[in-house]
Amino acid sequence: MLFRLQGVPIEYVIIYLLTVLVVSLTVHEASHAWTALKLGDDTPQKMGRVSLNPLHHLDPIGSLMMLFVGVGWGKPVQIDATKLKPNPKIGMALVAIAGPLSNLLLATMGALLLRTHWLTFNPQKVFTLAGQNLYFSPGYFVETFVILNLALMFFNLIPLAPLDGSRLWQIFLPDRIYWQYAKYEMFAAFLVIGLILADIYLNNSGFISRLLTTPICSSWRALVGFGTPDMCLQLR
Repeated sequence: MLFRLQGVPIEYVIIYLLTVLVVSLTVHEASHAWTALKLGDDTPQKMGRVSLNPLHHLDPIGSLMMLFVGVGWGKPVQIDATKLKPNPKIGMALVAIAGPLSNLLLATMGALLLRTHWLTFNPQKVFTLAGQNLYFSPGYFVETFVILNLALMFFNLIPLAPLDGSRLWQIFLPDRIYWQYAKYEMFAAFLVIGLILADIYLNNSGFISRLLTTPICSSWRALVGFGTPDMCLQLR
């Protein structure tokens, strides 16, 4: 997951971004673990990953990277593909797609809440800290919840290893190539991180962010049906 923190108020980072990311990443990783268990691999269960406890899923380095660099990750779920049904390749694809689908479900739940028009977007004062009033907007919080879950979904569907989307085309690889490819996924992970960091910081291009903006905003319009988040204004 990638996002920018330049110029973002600290209260927004703490109250909105961090809360949503902790919840969304936890559900995402727990969905991988739960699906693997249902398909026959109890490895995630033995490691305590079939849980909605954020402490079981947040990776310390990934979390720090997300805060200070702009790109991060949750703790990968360890899976024994040989135990998965109906076979390792299809099983891994099903486990992989469970993560993005969980984010779609969360985004849909948030969108349905917005559709009720029960939530106000007007900031409400929560408390005062060190002489500064801190405000909270229920509507804006749920908007952030929907947008970030859609971002997590589409980002993880990018067909590059080790992102979840890569598992979908790998089912078509011959078995010998599939297992050889699996050995080098760690190197592929560093390549993906490098590409993302280059995208964020070199000439401020933001190619991946712009690539994700169109499907995120199209999904927003389909799910919520009203309003235009700030990131979508450029598409008008």
